[in-house]
Amino acid sequence: MPRVDAIWANPLFQENLAAIEAAETQRVYCRHGLSHLLDVARTAWIINLEGGFGLARDVVYAAALLHDIGRAAEYSEGISHDVAGVEIARRILGTVVAEQRFSSAEAEAIVKAVRGHRADDADAASCELSSLSSRLARVIAEADHRSRPCFACSACATCYWPEEKKNMAVRV
Repeated sequence: MPRVDAIWANPLFQENLAAIEAAETQRVYCRHGLSHLLDVARTAWIINLEGGFGLARDVVYAAALLHDIGRAAEYSEGISHDVAGVEIARRILGTVVAEQRFSSAEAEAIVKAVRGHRADDADAASCELSSLSSRLARVIAEADHRSRPCFACSACATCYWPEEKKNMAVRV
């Protein structure tokens, strides 16, 4: 997927991902590095296929790679990562070489998924699915939640997630 590879190779993406991973080295709860991003991408792709959302694979993977990119700003500046991620994602998507650039509609859907990926399950389940943006945001929000293996986490008992939101069984 050349367009996803272009995001991965982007210096701003690499800089922010490195900052996130450095900030989370001592974190006992879920981390937000490459493993998490790929877990979300793969889970989102499965949700897309099973739900018949009709999303392009590289658009799903791009949104998954970028959904937590604002975490570095959250750790360093206290800005909510979904808010900070919007500007960073726009800058990354805007600097990809022309032949690997997402269309303006795809880029806007990716940015909206970054902003909306923290929607709770009720919000995600009830959102209007007529647009690319809303379908992508729903799939990324759901995948972000489902990708967490709370049932196998040694820090589960002290996690801030409410018990009803924790994933206490293997599921996709």
